[in-house]
Amino acid sequence: MTDARTELVDCHTHTLPRRWLDLAERYGDDRWPVRREIDACSADLFVGGKHFRTVPHTCWDAAARVEQMDAAGVRTQWLSVTPVMFSYWAPPDQAAEMARHVNDEIAGMVRHAPGRFAGLATLPLGDTDLALKELERAVSELGLRGVEIGTNVAGRDLDDPAFLPVFQAAAQLGVPVLVHPWDVRTADRLTRYNAMYTVGMPTETSYAALALLQGNVLGAVPGLRVLLAHGAGALAWLLPRIDRGWATWPERRGASTETPGSAARRLWADSLAGDEANLRLVANRIGWDHLVVGSDYPFPFGEQRAGDVVLESSLDDGTKAMILSTNAVALLTGTPQDTTNGGTK
Repeated sequence: MTDARTELVDCHTHTLPRRWLDLAERYGDDRWPVRREIDACSADLFVGGKHFRTVPHTCWDAAARVEQMDAAGVRTQWLSVTPVMFSYWAPPDQAAEMARHVNDEIAGMVRHAPGRFAGLATLPLGDTDLALKELERAVSELGLRGVEIGTNVAGRDLDDPAFLPVFQAAAQLGVPVLVHPWDVRTADRLTRYNAMYTVGMPTETSYAALALLQGNVLGAVPGLRVLLAHGAGALAWLLPRIDRGWATWPERRGASTETPGSAARRLWADSLAGDEANLRLVANRIGWDHLVVGSDYPFPFGEQRAGDVVLESSLDDGTKAMILSTNAVALLTGTPQDTTNGGTK
């Protein structure tokens, strides 16, 4: 596969607005993120008056980003906002203001290089009507191709009835939903060893998947396409245990009408699973045709070169091609692609 990277689609990358909307100053609330430039190539983000992280200019500089993509051989990136911008905690009108600004900025990056980027919208999910309004605007007016949401919304899990109309609208509009871990509710015990990222986020993603599965969200919205970040977190390892719980305690099944393991095959996952062994486990649970590349670009804890785990694996060339590009087209468009060249893995 000497030319594999020329077709590579990275479905999990992050961005930030070029034009910064300083709601912390406007509303006198330092829970809003604040960006302070360091130099032409980097800036610091602060939340609650504390340093959150340092970010590179490729978060918002589309031209510089395309240069890096060219150097890495990445054909297309899906752009989703850095989750610190979700703002689910905020008053609905303020959250909607931020969502509109973020989505306008993502659309601007797409316009800079329309063949290289696909934009994912963020939504003010604290208010269903506002979320639906922004979803329609983002897709129909701005041309964004999908949605990114958090694993929970201010403590409410994804099977909360308030979110069902949003999932239904996403399915009707034909756009996928990227679920990204955020607001890990056991955060206080995860400060040691930076366990928020190594243990907390994979577990949080599994909680979100459980809500989608046993809350019967996937059953209620058959056309919904959901991509779980970071290799679906810990879900692949946990699914047999979840299935055993489903069989052992029928009164705790929630609204689900099929085993979670069976329903999970309608989920998608990115390739940021850590290594080939984990990647194979994820594929065993959800199917090779539901795996796409995800690098978490441009942040250092992600894959430093998109697709490396896949390309350096012992997978056959047809399967690599599916994960690197073909599956992403199916996920984005809802149109199954020809995967007959996928081999024995």
